[in-house]
Amino acid sequence: MTPIYRPEIAEFLENIHTVCGPALRLERDPLAVVRRYSAPADLEIAALICSTLAFGSVDLILRACDQALAPLGARPAEALLNMGARKIEESWARFQYRFCFPKDMIGLMRGAQGALREHGSLQALFLAGDDPEKPLTEALSSFVTRLRGYSAASTAFSIRPNLLPDPAQGSACKRLFLFLRWMVRQDDVDPGGWSGVSPARLVVPMDTHMAATCVHRLGFLDAKRSAASPNLKDALRATAHFALYAPEDPVKYDFALTRPGIDPRPGDEIFGCY
Repeated sequence: MTPIYRPEIAEFLENIHTVCGPALRLERDPLAVVRRYSAPADLEIAALICSTLAFGSVDLILRACDQALAPLGARPAEALLNMGARKIEESWARFQYRFCFPKDMIGLMRGAQGALREHGSLQALFLAGDDPEKPLTEALSSFVTRLRGYSAASTAFSIRPNLLPDPAQGSACKRLFLFLRWMVRQDDVDPGGWSGVSPARLVVPMDTHMAATCVHRLGFLDAKRSAASPNLKDALRATAHFALYAPEDPVKYDFALTRPGIDPRPGDEIFGCY
């Protein structure tokens, strides 16, 4: 489906961005937990944790984010950097959220700690595998592979692929692209903090809500596709369409478009989003 600019879609996108995009809608989004921190080093650690847990109902996600971040206190990056292996295991020994078990969270923390110790920040790790002339998915694949590698010193606590998927395997990687949106964009919603990646290269976080909206409301994806299982090709196709309306910021409308489905408010029904 070749992307074609349609004025009525441009008007719709700006309208829903105005109504559903303000930061006051953040209160029921895991990004609200991330935005409690201000230092870039803390933001990126909180963002990695909260985006990894961004599946399920909003209230349960928020509770899981609070629980996962609690052992790290007010300065997550510094706390994690200075934790010993035993302390990491003890801190998340009782953590569980749906299919994310203690060994998974311990693996994620070990991976993030390894990145901090070797590169100084998650952004530096990401940039170490990035070529701005190549698709962002290649850098993300490198990022995931290296994070998994840091946690794999003990196979008992390695990061499972379903929690930290590799785009090279065709996954839509919704939560990882959500993490990148949070860290790369900077406005009233997204805190930013990463200056080394252009927002123009971002890929739309494609979950079932966004997939259904792209199929039925925007016509960005073929109606024959399965909205229940979006993949990387769907995310890239939708991003190509969004880039017609915001070429320097193709994920600009992501937050607003997903509010009616994730956190519906009175009046949202007029937008026909899912």
